[in-house]
Amino acid sequence: MRTFACDVNESSNAEREETMNKNELVAAVAEKAGLSKGDAGKAVEAVFETITGELKNSGDVRLVGFGNFSVSRREATTGRNPSTGAEVQIPARNVPKFSAGKGLKDAVN
Repeated sequence: MRTFACDVNESSNAEREETMNKNELVAAVAEKAGLSKGDAGKAVEAVFETITGELKNSGDVRLVGFGNFSVSRREATTGRNPSTGAEVQIPARNVPKFSAGKGLKDAVN
């Protein structure tokens, strides 16, 4: 599902806010690469699985000009339950991280 937010007074070339879901990504890849939607879906899923697998094995994925996927370690901490104020122990965990590369940053600005 795509959502668009535009000012009615702006021209048709106005910037808009969009959200692309996985099915729309697959359709866009299929169109740009000249693939069937089925083949594009397999390719997109393979990319996601490959990145996920590398991060699970504590590796990094570096795509020059696009960005870097890595894993950060968050140490255990004590938080508070907002409704009761009681202290809650938050366990240590690994979290995925994405850092945009220069090419991607330049493209969106």
